[in-house]
Amino acid sequence: MTHPTKHWDVFCRVIDNFGDVGVCWRLARDLSSRGQTVRLWLDDRSALAWMAPEGASGVEVRDWPVTLGDEQPGDVVVEAFGCELPDAFLARMAQRQSASVWINLEYLSAEPYVERSHRLRSPQFSGPAAGLDKWFFYPGFTARTGGLLREPGLPAEQAAFDRDTWLAGLGLRRAAGERVVTLFCYDNSALPALLAELAAQPCLLLVTAGAAARQVQALMGTDLRQGRLRAHLLPLLSQPEFDRLLWASDLNLVRGEDSFVRAQWAGKPFIWQIYLQHDAAHATKLEAFLDLYLAGAPPSLAAPTRVLWRAWNGLQALPPGGLQVCPWLDQAQETATLWRQQLLNQGDLSTQLLSFVANPG
Repeated sequence: MTHPTKHWDVFCRVIDNFGDVGVCWRLARDLSSRGQTVRLWLDDRSALAWMAPEGASGVEVRDWPVTLGDEQPGDVVVEAFGCELPDAFLARMAQRQSASVWINLEYLSAEPYVERSHRLRSPQFSGPAAGLDKWFFYPGFTARTGGLLREPGLPAEQAAFDRDTWLAGLGLRRAAGERVVTLFCYDNSALPALLAELAAQPCLLLVTAGAAARQVQALMGTDLRQGRLRAHLLPLLSQPEFDRLLWASDLNLVRGEDSFVRAQWAGKPFIWQIYLQHDAAHATKLEAFLDLYLAGAPPSLAAPTRVLWRAWNGLQALPPGGLQVCPWLDQAQETATLWRQQLLNQGDLSTQLLSFVANPG
């Protein structure tokens, strides 16, 4: 389905770790590829230098906060993750002859409240936005949510991908029987146990820049070898290259929100390190996702998956026998494949946003 061109304003504050800007850039780029024009307002655009070095046709990046001058709001205004729009911009939204469609794009969660809260209307009775409606839009994993970001050509591009050719571009070649593992993590006290287990079998560990690289270097030394494990430190990758990294691996250890979603599209076994929240809300969020992800999995896979993910997130002690990643990995591929297909059967986030904007309510 094609949609008439509308002008979108997407506002985003970079809190930390660049996950927010990663999600918002993917959204802006995807909307522009579908014929929309987008202004992406960021309070820190520095990550785009490596995340999206080529930019995207139809996307204009603007600095925020700034004095707005005579800037007029677009047809659609997306307030990403409750970032609070400038009062002057809200007033202009309300003054438009045809009011902007105002969407609060929420964080991703598998918790039950998401289905109840998706597409709820919040009328504004006071302040500069008086008279407007703000709509809550929740990404999610079920048909009663807003879906996940997914570019229309993603499945075909992944099907045509050749991992050995891609690895060769990094100067790497898989040894016989060698597994490929991607590591993208926050600081993690379970990492020594993971490395020790991976070192027992031939393994090529692809380590992302930042916290993962710092920890691996401290644990493995300058030669980046431990037993039968060899590590390779990666440069900062653009979003398309990061996706290919996940496609190239037999196991993906990911973190936060953006890489979490991309690991699911990769269709490979993955372990998620959730962003730590001091009120322990992250534990509930993790369990809610596992409930959905493992709903159709056999008990022989579901139980060790929960133990592994909880231990990786520091929510329970390491099992006496270690993380047991390798035995788990032998069983985990079928569940990852079936889950990806289940998600592919649902409407993606941009498609649902475009349909909603055409007929809010």
